[in-house]
Amino acid sequence: MRLHSLQLINFRNYKERTWEFGPDSVVLYGPNGIGKTNILEAVYVATVGRSYRTTETADLIRFGAEEAGIILQFTKKDTPQKITIRLAAKGRKDIRLNGNALSQRELIGTLNTVLFCPEDLQLIKGSPQQRRRFIDMEISQTSATYYHQLSLYNRALQQRNRLLKEYAGQRSVPLLEWDEQLATGAAYLVKKRLESIKKLNLLIDLMNRRLTGGKENLQLRYEQPYSAQGPVTDKDAFLQLLQESLPRDRARFTTSVGPHRDDLGFFAGPVDLKKYGSQGQQRTAVLSLKLSELEFIKSEVGEYPLLLLDDVLSELDKERRANLLHFIHNRVQTFITTTDSEDMTGLSPAMLIACREEVTADDRTNDAP
Repeated sequence: MRLHSLQLINFRNYKERTWEFGPDSVVLYGPNGIGKTNILEAVYVATVGRSYRTTETADLIRFGAEEAGIILQFTKKDTPQKITIRLAAKGRKDIRLNGNALSQRELIGTLNTVLFCPEDLQLIKGSPQQRRRFIDMEISQTSATYYHQLSLYNRALQQRNRLLKEYAGQRSVPLLEWDEQLATGAAYLVKKRLESIKKLNLLIDLMNRRLTGGKENLQLRYEQPYSAQGPVTDKDAFLQLLQESLPRDRARFTTSVGPHRDDLGFFAGPVDLKKYGSQGQQRTAVLSLKLSELEFIKSEVGEYPLLLLDDVLSELDKERRANLLHFIHNRVQTFITTTDSEDMTGLSPAMLIACREEVTADDRTNDAP
Protein backbone atom coordinates (compact mmCIF):
# COMPACT_ATOMS: atom_id res chain seq x y z
CA MET A 1 0.00 0.00 0.00
CA ARG A 2 1.40 3.38 -1.01
CA LEU A 3 0.17 6.91 -0.37
CA HIS A 4 0.94 9.07 -3.40
CA SER A 5 -0.53 12.45 -2.49
CA LEU A 6 -2.42 14.31 0.19
CA GLN A 7 -4.35 17.54 -0.20
CA LEU A 8 -5.74 19.50 2.74
CA ILE A 9 -8.20 22.37 2.45
CA ASN A 10 -9.03 24.39 5.58
CA PHE A 11 -7.92 21.47 7.72
CA ARG A 12 -6.55 22.54 11.11
CA ASN A 13 -3.88 25.18 10.38
CA TYR A 14 -3.68 24.45 6.63
CA LYS A 15 -5.62 26.73 4.30
CA GLU A 16 -4.73 24.77 1.18
CA ARG A 17 -1.77 22.47 0.73
CA THR A 18 -0.81 19.50 -1.44
CA TRP A 19 2.04 17.03 -0.93
CA GLU A 20 3.30 14.46 -3.41
CA PHE A 21 4.99 11.38 -1.91
CA GLY A 22 7.40 8.87 -3.39
CA PRO A 23 7.64 5.23 -2.32
CA ASP A 24 10.13 5.98 0.46
CA SER A 25 9.30 6.89 4.03
CA VAL A 26 8.45 10.51 4.81
CA VAL A 27 9.93 12.54 7.68
CA LEU A 28 7.92 15.61 8.70
CA TYR A 29 10.17 17.78 10.85
CA GLY A 30 10.03 21.16 12.52
CA PRO A 31 9.34 22.76 15.91
CA ASN A 32 6.37 21.77 18.03
CA GLY A 33 3.03 23.41 17.23
CA ILE A 34 3.80 23.84 13.54
CA GLY A 35 1.24 21.36 12.16
CA LYS A 36 3.21 18.15 11.64
CA THR A 37 0.73 16.02 13.56
CA ASN A 38 -2.15 17.56 11.60
CA ILE A 39 -0.88 15.82 8.47
CA LEU A 40 -0.87 12.40 10.14
CA GLU A 41 -4.24 13.16 11.68
CA ALA A 42 -5.71 13.80 8.22
CA VAL A 43 -4.45 10.42 6.99
CA TYR A 44 -5.99 8.77 10.04
CA VAL A 45 -9.33 10.52 9.42
CA ALA A 46 -9.25 9.04 5.92
CA THR A 47 -8.72 5.62 7.53
CA VAL A 48 -11.60 5.53 10.03
CA GLY A 49 -13.62 8.69 9.38
CA ARG A 50 -12.72 10.40 12.65
CA SER A 51 -9.74 11.87 14.48
CA TYR A 52 -7.66 10.18 17.17
CA ARG A 53 -7.15 13.56 18.89
CA THR A 54 -10.68 14.95 19.21
CA THR A 55 -14.30 13.86 19.01
CA GLU A 56 -15.46 17.23 17.65
CA THR A 57 -15.48 17.63 13.87
CA ALA A 58 -15.43 21.41 14.29
CA ASP A 59 -11.96 21.14 15.84
CA LEU A 60 -10.63 19.86 12.50
CA ILE A 61 -11.84 22.89 10.53
CA ARG A 62 -9.58 25.91 10.12
CA PHE A 63 -10.65 28.91 12.19
CA GLY A 64 -13.06 31.07 10.23
CA ALA A 65 -13.95 28.36 7.69
CA GLU A 66 -17.21 26.40 7.53
CA GLU A 67 -15.85 23.27 5.85
CA ALA A 68 -12.63 21.33 5.50
CA GLY A 69 -11.47 18.86 2.89
CA ILE A 70 -9.11 15.88 2.75
CA ILE A 71 -8.13 14.26 -0.54
CA LEU A 72 -5.82 11.22 -0.68
CA GLN A 73 -4.59 9.30 -3.68
CA PHE A 74 -3.09 5.91 -2.93
CA THR A 75 -2.50 2.47 -4.39
CA LYS A 76 -3.91 -0.67 -2.81
CA LYS A 77 -3.03 -4.02 -4.37
CA ASP A 78 -1.74 -2.19 -7.46
CA THR A 79 -5.09 -0.43 -7.92
CA PRO A 80 -5.19 3.42 -7.82
CA GLN A 81 -7.73 4.75 -5.30
CA LYS A 82 -8.91 8.18 -4.22
CA ILE A 83 -10.59 9.10 -0.94
CA THR A 84 -12.30 12.48 -0.61
CA ILE A 85 -13.73 13.67 2.70
CA ARG A 86 -15.63 16.89 3.31
CA LEU A 87 -16.00 17.92 6.94
CA ALA A 88 -18.67 20.40 7.95
CA ALA A 89 -18.96 22.18 11.28
CA LYS A 90 -22.69 21.52 11.06
CA GLY A 91 -24.02 18.50 9.22
CA ARG A 92 -22.72 15.09 8.23
CA LYS A 93 -19.37 14.18 6.75
CA ASP A 94 -19.32 13.52 3.02
CA ILE A 95 -17.04 10.54 2.31
CA ARG A 96 -16.30 9.32 -1.18
CA LEU A 97 -14.15 6.58 -2.69
CA ASN A 98 -13.34 7.17 -6.36
CA GLY A 99 -16.30 9.55 -6.47
CA ASN A 100 -18.80 7.12 -4.92
CA ALA A 101 -20.42 7.99 -1.60
CA LEU A 102 -19.52 5.83 1.40
CA SER A 103 -20.73 5.63 4.97
CA GLN A 104 -18.14 5.83 7.74
CA ARG A 105 -18.65 2.10 8.34
CA GLU A 106 -17.90 1.34 4.68
CA LEU A 107 -14.78 3.51 4.76
CA ILE A 108 -13.03 1.44 7.43
CA GLY A 109 -10.72 -1.08 5.81
CA THR A 110 -10.31 0.92 2.60
CA LEU A 111 -7.06 2.59 3.63
CA ASN A 112 -5.14 0.53 6.19
CA THR A 113 -2.90 2.33 8.68
CA VAL A 114 -1.15 1.63 11.96
CA LEU A 115 -0.82 4.65 14.24
CA PHE A 116 1.84 4.84 16.96
CA CYS A 117 1.69 7.96 19.15
CA PRO A 118 3.10 8.80 22.61
CA GLU A 119 -0.23 7.95 24.27
CA ASP A 120 0.18 4.36 23.04
CA LEU A 121 3.17 3.95 25.34
CA GLN A 122 0.62 4.05 28.17
CA LEU A 123 -1.38 1.23 26.59
CA ILE A 124 -0.33 -1.41 29.11
CA LYS A 125 -0.81 0.59 32.29
CA GLY A 126 -3.63 2.73 30.93
CA SER A 127 -7.35 2.05 31.10
CA PRO A 128 -8.99 -1.16 29.79
CA GLN A 129 -10.93 1.06 27.39
CA GLN A 130 -7.67 1.91 25.60
CA ARG A 131 -6.83 -1.76 25.12
CA ARG A 132 -10.36 -2.62 23.93
CA ARG A 133 -10.18 0.25 21.45
CA PHE A 134 -6.88 -1.11 20.16
CA ILE A 135 -8.13 -4.64 19.51
CA ASP A 136 -11.45 -3.40 18.06
CA MET A 137 -9.75 -1.07 15.58
CA GLU A 138 -7.19 -3.73 14.70
CA ILE A 139 -9.89 -6.22 13.73
CA SER A 140 -12.22 -3.65 12.17
CA GLN A 141 -9.58 -2.64 9.61
CA THR A 142 -9.51 -6.20 8.31
CA SER A 143 -13.15 -7.25 8.88
CA ALA A 144 -16.14 -5.12 7.89
CA THR A 145 -18.41 -7.70 9.53
CA TYR A 146 -16.70 -7.24 12.89
CA TYR A 147 -17.11 -3.47 12.76
CA HIS A 148 -20.78 -3.84 11.86
CA GLN A 149 -21.41 -6.31 14.69
CA LEU A 150 -19.55 -4.06 17.12
CA SER A 151 -21.80 -1.15 16.14
CA LEU A 152 -24.93 -3.27 16.63
CA TYR A 153 -23.68 -4.47 20.00
CA ASN A 154 -22.96 -0.93 21.21
CA ARG A 155 -26.42 0.25 20.17
CA ALA A 156 -28.07 -2.64 22.03
CA LEU A 157 -25.90 -1.89 25.07
CA GLN A 158 -27.01 1.74 25.08
CA GLN A 159 -30.67 0.68 24.91
CA ARG A 160 -30.28 -1.80 27.78
CA ASN A 161 -28.57 0.78 29.98
CA ARG A 162 -31.25 3.33 29.13
CA LEU A 163 -33.97 0.92 30.23
CA LEU A 164 -32.13 0.15 33.47
CA LYS A 165 -32.32 3.86 34.32
CA GLU A 166 -35.85 4.36 32.98
CA TYR A 167 -37.28 1.50 35.06
CA ALA A 168 -35.31 2.30 38.21
CA GLY A 169 -37.21 1.12 41.33
CA GLN A 170 -39.79 -0.90 39.37
CA ARG A 171 -40.28 -4.64 39.83
CA SER A 172 -39.41 -5.73 36.30
CA VAL A 173 -37.48 -4.33 33.34
CA PRO A 174 -38.30 -5.39 29.74
CA LEU A 175 -34.75 -6.47 28.85
CA LEU A 176 -35.24 -9.82 27.12
CA GLU A 177 -35.01 -8.45 23.56
CA TRP A 178 -31.86 -6.50 24.32
CA ASP A 179 -30.31 -9.34 26.29
CA GLU A 180 -30.80 -11.61 23.27
CA GLN A 181 -29.10 -9.08 21.00
CA LEU A 182 -26.27 -8.50 23.45
CA ALA A 183 -25.64 -12.21 23.94
CA THR A 184 -25.57 -12.87 20.20
CA GLY A 185 -23.23 -9.96 19.56
CA ALA A 186 -21.03 -10.76 22.54
CA ALA A 187 -20.48 -14.34 21.40
CA TYR A 188 -19.41 -13.21 17.93
CA LEU A 189 -17.15 -10.38 19.14
CA VAL A 190 -15.34 -12.43 21.75
CA LYS A 191 -14.73 -15.33 19.35
CA LYS A 192 -13.31 -12.95 16.76
CA ARG A 193 -11.14 -11.22 19.36
CA LEU A 194 -9.76 -14.56 20.56
CA GLU A 195 -8.98 -15.63 16.99
CA SER A 196 -7.10 -12.38 16.40
CA ILE A 197 -5.22 -12.54 19.69
CA LYS A 198 -4.09 -16.08 18.85
CA LYS A 199 -2.56 -14.76 15.61
CA LEU A 200 -1.09 -11.71 17.35
CA ASN A 201 0.55 -13.88 20.00
CA LEU A 202 2.57 -15.71 17.38
CA LEU A 203 3.81 -12.36 16.09
CA ILE A 204 4.25 -10.38 19.30
CA ASP A 205 6.45 -12.99 20.96
CA LEU A 206 8.69 -13.09 17.89
CA MET A 207 8.95 -9.29 17.81
CA ASN A 208 9.65 -9.01 21.52
CA ARG A 209 12.40 -11.63 21.35
CA ARG A 210 13.94 -9.75 18.44
CA LEU A 211 13.88 -6.47 20.39
CA THR A 212 15.28 -8.01 23.59
CA GLY A 213 17.87 -10.26 21.98
CA GLY A 214 15.84 -13.35 22.86
CA LYS A 215 15.87 -12.55 26.58
CA GLU A 216 12.11 -12.16 27.12
CA ASN A 217 8.95 -13.71 25.76
CA LEU A 218 5.62 -11.88 25.58
CA GLN A 219 2.03 -13.06 25.46
CA LEU A 220 -1.39 -11.41 25.32
CA ARG A 221 -4.18 -12.85 27.45
CA TYR A 222 -7.87 -12.17 27.06
CA GLU A 223 -9.44 -11.29 30.40
CA GLN A 224 -13.10 -11.27 31.43
CA PRO A 225 -13.52 -9.90 34.97
CA TYR A 226 -16.94 -11.57 35.28
CA SER A 227 -15.70 -15.08 34.43
CA ALA A 228 -13.31 -17.18 36.49
CA GLN A 229 -13.58 -20.23 34.20
CA GLY A 230 -11.87 -18.89 31.10
CA PRO A 231 -13.30 -16.76 28.26
CA VAL A 232 -17.06 -17.02 27.71
CA THR A 233 -17.83 -17.41 24.00
CA ASP A 234 -21.30 -19.00 23.96
CA LYS A 235 -24.53 -17.06 23.46
CA ASP A 236 -26.47 -19.05 26.06
CA ALA A 237 -23.68 -18.57 28.59
CA PHE A 238 -23.79 -14.81 28.03
CA LEU A 239 -27.59 -14.84 28.46
CA GLN A 240 -27.24 -16.62 31.77
CA LEU A 241 -24.57 -14.18 32.97
CA LEU A 242 -26.75 -11.21 32.00
CA GLN A 243 -29.65 -12.64 34.01
CA GLU A 244 -27.43 -13.38 37.00
CA SER A 245 -25.99 -9.88 36.97
CA LEU A 246 -29.38 -8.16 36.72
CA PRO A 247 -29.69 -7.20 40.43
CA ARG A 248 -26.26 -5.57 40.32
CA ASP A 249 -26.99 -3.93 36.97
CA ARG A 250 -30.28 -2.48 38.22
CA ALA A 251 -28.53 -1.00 41.24
CA ARG A 252 -25.80 0.58 39.13
CA PHE A 253 -27.88 1.38 35.99
CA THR A 254 -25.23 -0.21 33.77
CA THR A 255 -24.43 -3.57 32.17
CA SER A 256 -21.58 -5.41 33.90
CA VAL A 257 -21.23 -8.38 31.54
CA GLY A 258 -19.99 -8.45 27.96
CA PRO A 259 -17.04 -7.58 25.70
CA HIS A 260 -17.35 -3.90 26.65
CA ARG A 261 -15.98 -5.00 30.06
CA ASP A 262 -13.20 -7.27 28.79
CA ASP A 263 -9.49 -6.50 28.84
CA LEU A 264 -6.10 -7.54 27.50
CA GLY A 265 -3.25 -8.64 29.75
CA PHE A 266 0.44 -8.47 28.80
CA PHE A 267 2.59 -11.21 30.31
CA ALA A 268 6.31 -11.99 30.20
CA GLY A 269 6.15 -15.59 31.36
CA PRO A 270 4.10 -15.48 34.59
CA VAL A 271 4.80 -11.76 35.15
CA ASP A 272 1.91 -9.37 34.61
CA LEU A 273 3.61 -6.37 32.99
CA LYS A 274 0.78 -4.04 33.97
CA LYS A 275 1.47 -4.71 37.67
CA TYR A 276 5.12 -5.69 37.81
CA GLY A 277 6.77 -4.75 34.51
CA SER A 278 9.42 -2.06 34.43
CA GLN A 279 8.91 0.99 32.26
CA GLY A 280 11.44 -0.43 29.82
CA GLN A 281 9.61 -3.76 29.62
CA GLN A 282 6.28 -2.01 29.09
CA ARG A 283 7.64 0.19 26.30
CA THR A 284 9.27 -2.77 24.58
CA ALA A 285 5.99 -4.69 24.81
CA VAL A 286 4.03 -1.82 23.24
CA LEU A 287 6.60 -1.46 20.47
CA SER A 288 6.38 -5.23 19.86
CA LEU A 289 2.59 -4.91 19.72
CA LYS A 290 2.74 -2.16 17.09
CA LEU A 291 5.18 -4.12 14.93
CA SER A 292 2.92 -7.16 15.31
CA GLU A 293 -0.03 -5.02 14.22
CA LEU A 294 1.76 -4.32 10.93
CA GLU A 295 2.33 -8.02 10.33
CA PHE A 296 -1.21 -8.93 11.40
CA ILE A 297 -2.81 -6.54 8.91
CA LYS A 298 -0.46 -7.75 6.18
CA SER A 299 -1.45 -11.36 6.87
CA GLU A 300 -5.15 -10.44 6.70
CA VAL A 301 -5.24 -8.10 3.67
CA GLY A 302 -2.14 -9.18 1.73
CA GLU A 303 0.06 -6.08 2.06
CA TYR A 304 1.53 -3.81 4.68
CA PRO A 305 -0.54 -0.83 5.89
CA LEU A 306 0.84 2.69 6.15
CA LEU A 307 2.68 3.34 9.41
CA LEU A 308 2.07 6.68 11.15
CA LEU A 309 4.63 7.53 13.84
CA ASP A 310 3.41 10.65 15.61
CA ASP A 311 6.29 12.14 17.63
CA VAL A 312 7.03 8.77 19.19
CA LEU A 313 10.74 8.38 18.44
CA SER A 314 11.72 10.97 21.04
CA GLU A 315 9.90 8.82 23.63
CA LEU A 316 12.05 5.75 22.84
CA ASP A 317 15.62 5.19 23.94
CA LYS A 318 18.39 4.88 21.35
CA GLU A 319 18.26 1.08 21.16
CA ARG A 320 14.47 0.83 20.76
CA ARG A 321 14.47 3.65 18.22
CA ALA A 322 17.16 1.88 16.19
CA ASN A 323 15.27 -1.42 16.34
CA LEU A 324 12.07 0.24 15.12
CA LEU A 325 13.77 2.04 12.21
CA HIS A 326 15.62 -1.13 11.25
CA PHE A 327 12.37 -3.08 11.09
CA ILE A 328 10.46 -0.59 8.94
CA HIS A 329 13.37 0.25 6.61
CA ASN A 330 12.41 -0.63 3.01
CA ARG A 331 9.44 -2.61 4.33
CA VAL A 332 6.62 -0.19 5.22
CA GLN A 333 5.85 3.28 3.88
CA THR A 334 6.15 5.30 7.05
CA PHE A 335 5.18 8.87 7.93
CA ILE A 336 7.13 10.22 10.89
CA THR A 337 6.82 13.50 12.78
CA THR A 338 9.85 14.71 14.68
CA THR A 339 11.46 17.94 15.87
CA ASP A 340 14.89 16.75 14.72
CA SER A 341 15.48 15.01 11.41
CA GLU A 342 18.83 13.78 12.75
CA ASP A 343 16.83 11.18 14.73
CA MET A 344 16.25 9.36 11.44
CA THR A 345 19.66 7.71 11.24
CA GLY A 346 19.03 4.27 9.78
CA LEU A 347 16.02 5.33 7.69
CA SER A 348 17.55 6.13 4.33
CA PRO A 349 16.41 6.88 1.74
CA ALA A 350 13.64 9.05 3.17
CA MET A 351 11.79 12.12 1.96
CA LEU A 352 12.36 15.09 4.28
CA ILE A 353 9.60 17.68 4.57
CA ALA A 354 10.28 20.77 6.66
CA CYS A 355 6.99 22.00 8.10
CA ARG A 356 6.73 25.78 8.25
CA GLU A 357 4.60 28.10 10.30
CA GLU A 358 2.67 29.71 7.46
CA VAL A 359 0.91 27.61 4.86
CA THR A 360 -1.07 29.46 2.20
CA ALA A 361 -3.02 28.65 -0.93
CA ASP A 362 -0.29 30.31 -3.03
CA ASP A 363 2.45 28.06 -1.71
CA ARG A 364 1.65 24.55 -2.90
CA THR A 365 5.08 22.99 -3.39
CA ASN A 366 6.53 20.39 -1.09
CA ASP A 367 8.17 21.57 2.10
CA ALA A 368 11.39 19.81 1.14
CA PRO A 369 14.44 21.92 2.03
